[in-house]
Amino acid sequence: MTDITPEQLAKQADVERIKDKSNYLRGTLSKSLQDPLTGALAEDDTQLCKYHGLYQQDDRDLRDERRRQKLEPRYQFMARIRMPGGICTPTQWLEVDRIANTWCNNSIRLTSRQTVQLHGIVKRNLKKTIAEINAALLDTIAACGDVNRNVMCNPNPQQSRLHAEVYEYARRISEHLTPRTTAYHEIWLDEELLSSSRQDEEPIYGKRYLPRKFKIAVAIPPSNDVDIFANDLGFIAIAEADHLSGFNVSAGGGLSMTHGEPDTYPRLADVIGYCPKNKALQVAEEIVTIQRDFGDRSHRKHARFKYTIEDRGIDWLKFELNQRLGWSLEPPRPFVFEHSGDRYGWVEGANDTWHYTLFIRNGRIFDTEIQPMMTGLREIAKVHDGDFRLTANQNLMIGQVSSKRKPVIDELLEKYQLSCGDQTGLRLNSMACVALPTCGLAMAESERYFPSLLEKLDKIVKQAGLADDPILIRMTGCPNGCARSVLGEIGFIGKAPGKYNLYLGAGFYGQRLNKLYRENINEEQILAELTPILQRYAREREPGQRFGDFVIKAGYVREVLTGRDFHL
Repeated sequence: MTDITPEQLAKQADVERIKDKSNYLRGTLSKSLQDPLTGALAEDDTQLCKYHGLYQQDDRDLRDERRRQKLEPRYQFMARIRMPGGICTPTQWLEVDRIANTWCNNSIRLTSRQTVQLHGIVKRNLKKTIAEINAALLDTIAACGDVNRNVMCNPNPQQSRLHAEVYEYARRISEHLTPRTTAYHEIWLDEELLSSSRQDEEPIYGKRYLPRKFKIAVAIPPSNDVDIFANDLGFIAIAEADHLSGFNVSAGGGLSMTHGEPDTYPRLADVIGYCPKNKALQVAEEIVTIQRDFGDRSHRKHARFKYTIEDRGIDWLKFELNQRLGWSLEPPRPFVFEHSGDRYGWVEGANDTWHYTLFIRNGRIFDTEIQPMMTGLREIAKVHDGDFRLTANQNLMIGQVSSKRKPVIDELLEKYQLSCGDQTGLRLNSMACVALPTCGLAMAESERYFPSLLEKLDKIVKQAGLADDPILIRMTGCPNGCARSVLGEIGFIGKAPGKYNLYLGAGFYGQRLNKLYRENINEEQILAELTPILQRYAREREPGQRFGDFVIKAGYVREVLTGRDFHL
């Protein structure tokens, strides 16, 4: 890690200047929060608040009307909680529920990275919200920004003994890579932790942190529900006699791109070797420092770790990593992924415990007259003696339920109509990002529109005899990949209001990207394109053949295994 001259800094992206002069993520956030004349933060602080787990947003549904009234946008904030492996206690769930209904928009959003987002917080309530999250022994540190984000881990109830051991490594990796600055505690919790005689230090990140966001996941074969190859860094658990021995290490995944810019593309990670479990933290740190030192700080769209590897090669990465480690990774150990979805309903675990996985449509938890989901989960949390586990597919697992409490949970599931019900395999394997009205990057609807499109697709798959067949289908309102749309056997990426690019052919186990099939089409065209393909799949598929494999063999799209081939 070397210092940078003012001349070099001037050639880098503007956000690098903001980080450099921020005094370890302080900036003028405290002053911005006290400004009563606007609901927004100062311009530079809108970047810095991300490192504290916050995004400044506005209600895009109201933009034009407020502009006509000569009012500033209706600014609000999204807070993202850091929750390694997606596990929280019932007490913590109750606090998140209370906060959501006190300071937010009366909903909880489960993300595709196994954590919680709270939307609709106004600036004057930000400090109260963060303080109450902290009081629940949770935090939002490094949930966003150019740092390591929330570390993912399989819930894996069938192997809960192994999961407990693997989860502990996910938690330790998260803690090890959490920024050391005391700015968070000073700004949001009014804790004077930094004496005038001492300066903050970031031994892993340095004062300018990483060139871009960094994502880590831990998978436990045979489940790849975390989409391990979509992450900058992955740890694939290798077990011997049901105990963890170590991890295969994968590197270089990332799904974001930009429409019309072929130099940007999604990329799946490469498996680069095996490390013993007690070396995992060292591997994680050194991989992060390699990206810190070599990542592109001049061009944000070229700053992810995937491009660092593409520019220099996997052999370079292995050499650089082994040099920094002082020892070499071993050859990868054998492993097999067999599925990437969630197991709905009751699954028996170890130690006489049970786990119930709920389908949460697009990850949004709120009450309706038909399904009072938020209230139901609140009542379950009051009597639950286990934990809550967020899945990487935006669903929720009521985990570690004792046999004694299982009938009580069953009764509440029935009372509040929380069971999965009669859902198609297509719907149960669906995901959508938030998109409009709050995401500033969204080009089209996603969460609000996807359920109506699925209603129409449900009819098609039922008529074709595919009601129970799992097909991965995902939608995002822009090409940044929050719902991992390029890993959907059917993927939609927003191009403009009401218009989407349609992608086909991803691998059911997360092992293959999909491919553009039709560009810039509306709902009528989507249905016209997919109907004959689904009908043909029902008629002609081979035993056990997945939809993504079928569309490739049938010639609808080419197989895509590398990012550089994605746009070809």
